[in-house]
Amino acid sequence: MITALKKFVVPIGIGAVLLAGCTGSGDKKLPILGERDWVEKVIDGKTVTDTIYHQIPGFSFVSQHGDSITEKQVEGKIFVADFFFTSCPTICPVMKKNMLKVFKAIQDKPDVAILSHTIDPVHDTPQVLLKYATDLGVSGDQWLFLTGQKADIYGIAQRYFVAANEEGSAPGGFIHSGAFTLVDKDKHVRGVYDGTDDKKVAQLISDIEVLRKEYEKK
Repeated sequence: MITALKKFVVPIGIGAVLLAGCTGSGDKKLPILGERDWVEKVIDGKTVTDTIYHQIPGFSFVSQHGDSITEKQVEGKIFVADFFFTSCPTICPVMKKNMLKVFKAIQDKPDVAILSHTIDPVHDTPQVLLKYATDLGVSGDQWLFLTGQKADIYGIAQRYFVAANEEGSAPGGFIHSGAFTLVDKDKHVRGVYDGTDDKKVAQLISDIEVLRKEYEKK
């Protein structure tokens, strides 16, 4: 027998505070952000309560190399996700300068990846994204620039706790937050950081190592 219990929401503001929290052993451990459900299961005649955490769902996009990319691409990996567009006249250049710092920090870590999603798929074709990546000095598939259907991009942005949508009155015609979202190997969101803030980006780089060590201990 499985019985669903109540749902609990961890606000992002609280999550940001919890990033500095520690476990009872004194080791830093990142929180799992987002809604969660409790489900009761009867196993061997005993009632056990399991926690079901917010997860990034399955997806299907196209990379700058023209390859089909699904959640399988980051199976067993920690990854950082963000949302941008190549013609962005406001925060995107700063975001990409800071994401380059993240990229340089993870280049020798094959268990970490970056997924950057364009929110302007009409303009940002794989060819445009490839030039954009090349101009940044990015090659290979550790940092992927993704495009796809608008509904799919805007929908999954919400799962990363990122605002992204079309807005005619906004500079460039789109609105989006500058968030960098840290996701663990189980597709749980473990942190959301301001990608325009150098100190927050440095914290993200540090927290990636905290998360890697967490998996090393399992």
